[in-house]
Parts: sequence; C-alpha cells; structure tokens
Amino acid sequence: MTTPKDDGGPAFPCAGIITPDGIAFEGMTLRDYFAAAALQGMLSYHNAERGDFHTNSSPFDTSAFAYTLADAMLAARKEGA
Repeated sequence: MTTPKDDGGPAFPCAGIITPDGIAFEGMTLRDYFAAAALQGMLSYHNAERGDFHTNSSPFDTSAFAYTLADAMLAARKEGA
C-alpha cells in the first residue's frame, strides 16, 4: 500500500461546490498551483544556444520535473523554510 502524495490541500480554499451531476469541486490543489508556477518559470527561461533542459526534454519529463519542484516547495513549507 502506498502513502498518498501530500497535495498541500486547496490552493484557494473555499466552500465545496456540487455540480448538477453530483461532483464535488473544490478547485486546484496547492501542489498543482506550485507545479504550474514552476512550469511557467521553466518555460519562460529559454536559451536555445545553451540547450536548456526543456528544449531537449519531452513535455512529460518537463511536467514531471515541475511536480518534483512543487513537492520540494511543499516540503520546505512544512519545515517552515
């Protein structure tokens, strides 16, 4: 049995919304928010001459790295960094 990944809870806490088909929606997690911010930064910093990692990586690898950074941000947040 694997331990669920810490997602940091909701990024923008609010009361849950129930859609007409009964699905509870609470918005994105803090982990997703951190990953999106990391991905935005990585993709905005581009230097083809230097061969930045995202120019030579698959979109999956780049996205996975964004989540690695998000997990590190969540860990630092827990430690009070």
